[in-house]
Amino acid sequence: MAANRDGEGSRIVAVCSCEDTMPLDLAAIAKGCQGAELKTARHLCRSQVDAFKAMLAGIPAQTSAGQILVACTQEAPLFTEIVEETGFAGEISFTNIRELAGWSDQARAAGPKMAALLTASTEPMAPTRFTTLTSAGVALIYGRDETAIEIARRLSDTLDVTVVLSRPGDVTPPRSAVFPVFRGTVAAATGWLGAFELTINDFAAPSASSRARLVFGDSRNGATSQCDIVIDVSGGNPLFNGGDLRAGYLRADPGDRAGVEALVAAATGLVGEFDKPQYVALNEGLCAHSRSRKVGCTRCIDLCPVGAITPNGDHVAISAEICAGCGACASVCPTGAVTYALPPADVVLRKLRTLLVTYAEAGGKQPVVLVHDGDHGEPLLDALARHGRGLPANVLPLRVNEVTQVGLELSAAALAFGAAAVRFLGRAKPKHDLSGLMRNVDYANTLAAALGYGEARCGLIETDDPDQLRAALDAIVPAQTLREPARFRPMGEGRSLLKGAIVELHRAAPAPVARVAMPDRAPFGGLVIEASGCTLCLSCVSACPVQALQDDKDKPTLKFQEDLCVQCGLCAATCPEKVISLAPQLDFEAWVAPPRVIKQEEPAHCLNCGKAFGVQSTIDRIVAKLENKHWMFAGDLAKRTSLIRMCEDCRVEVVVNESFDPHENRPRPAPRTTEDYLRERRERGEDPLG
Repeated sequence: MAANRDGEGSRIVAVCSCEDTMPLDLAAIAKGCQGAELKTARHLCRSQVDAFKAMLAGIPAQTSAGQILVACTQEAPLFTEIVEETGFAGEISFTNIRELAGWSDQARAAGPKMAALLTASTEPMAPTRFTTLTSAGVALIYGRDETAIEIARRLSDTLDVTVVLSRPGDVTPPRSAVFPVFRGTVAAATGWLGAFELTINDFAAPSASSRARLVFGDSRNGATSQCDIVIDVSGGNPLFNGGDLRAGYLRADPGDRAGVEALVAAATGLVGEFDKPQYVALNEGLCAHSRSRKVGCTRCIDLCPVGAITPNGDHVAISAEICAGCGACASVCPTGAVTYALPPADVVLRKLRTLLVTYAEAGGKQPVVLVHDGDHGEPLLDALARHGRGLPANVLPLRVNEVTQVGLELSAAALAFGAAAVRFLGRAKPKHDLSGLMRNVDYANTLAAALGYGEARCGLIETDDPDQLRAALDAIVPAQTLREPARFRPMGEGRSLLKGAIVELHRAAPAPVARVAMPDRAPFGGLVIEASGCTLCLSCVSACPVQALQDDKDKPTLKFQEDLCVQCGLCAATCPEKVISLAPQLDFEAWVAPPRVIKQEEPAHCLNCGKAFGVQSTIDRIVAKLENKHWMFAGDLAKRTSLIRMCEDCRVEVVVNESFDPHENRPRPAPRTTEDYLRERRERGEDPLG
């Protein structure tokens, strides 16, 4: 537990053996509690609860700097209640060392892990920003039979419901018109909780005289419906990409009674205002999506499972209302324009550093970082501790919001800090698309293998079975010992954070090399430019969003700085000569070298004023192609090529002053009238009016 910067206040770490169900290596644990007073107990929440009250009494009530960390999350409500009763003005926090370390068949070796967990839990977290979604309870129930009508009947007391039946068969009319029923098929759907809009074709109202079955009148296409909630029991394809992740869109198979019951229960709670986290942040100025209507990077758009990311001019737009929080966009964004905010990557990396550094200082060896989420990972680890063998003593769990949010920087930093391996814990049936995560795992493994860390240092474990999880962790082969683990402090965000982690990974590598070829779409690399075909038009410089391609103010020059390149492809798409191609790689020597000159030529100087206005070789080629080969620059007019060797200002002045006529010395055709055409027809023996 870190010492208070001001040196004020008391800090206490309370560790309990939970009725001696887990051994405590106090010597190792103490190394994670430097600057704090370590208190131990056997039954702190029950028989020794007075000891906890004594800890509170030991810190003056008015001392707001007082901090207590209790190594128990199960009894957090009880301890919080005691704190409130005593009027303790300091901070109290909780962390779990029981299920994550103490309840394990390797518990006696878990002291370093406990020290790491305790210390990492004190790392400050960033505040969360929210978007407010407002629902007035206007619901559209989309179905095909009486199931939709029955759901509407049950929800009509709490929601303002409308039923739309797609291609219904014989449907018995409701006895009372409490809610409207229509026929129609949803052709398009957009929006989110509180702001849905649906386009409905074959839309028709039923006849009021419908007797044994609903009889619908004339239909029309293109009807629109605006609602707050969409309840889909049509049994067809989802109305939205990643439909289960769309706030306010509830879907169940009409034949699944349990699913329908859960849907009804969920719908009743969707009235009011709801704070939805803003999972990602966008810096439009860094986005490399497009320039001058040329499309470059589309990594985030390609991976978004719910369609929350759309093109918006030169950059993209991200709907916080639609975003499902998977973070795939942030994990693959090469420029750092999109960053994850729950929490930010630098906060996660600082916690990772604390875990690994404290673990090593407490005597731990061969640490394996297990990245998991809260919804799936925590219950699985809990089940493994309670009903299985528990986590191995060298496995350090690191919770994030979604494993798909993690970029290459985490794997690189973990290996640099001394991790033997990194594993991501996913579901047997993934909640989010894992292709972005696997792309980063592939990048990390490519780097690790090339730099001597070993093969398959990073990987994904997809399981819902705690015993399978333990087996996968036990199968990890120990890594080669590092020369000296890195101890850098992760700073910045986005691209700078990634570059810092990569540099430190190379610096700590057991077998560093100067260059590593990377898979396609890696976020860094070089360019292959055919200099002989380059005309130094510098359109690529204008298109480059990160200034990796540069020019020179003194003479026509194209330079390239490799550590800035994000492999967006805008330069290749913009180049009129098509002489640029991407080369995904990591050239560590180029990263620290000054910009490399790709091509440089002498400028062309104006014949009149001497101003540099172009590339000399290009002007010479233009003159060679036109002189005595184009009628405007042939014969007596060949002298006009001097205009090509002038700057734009002098060229205009000469043309105006000399009354330049592009048709000079060429007879202009005589004007032709209708009489001329009629005369020619008569001369050919044709009827002039035919």
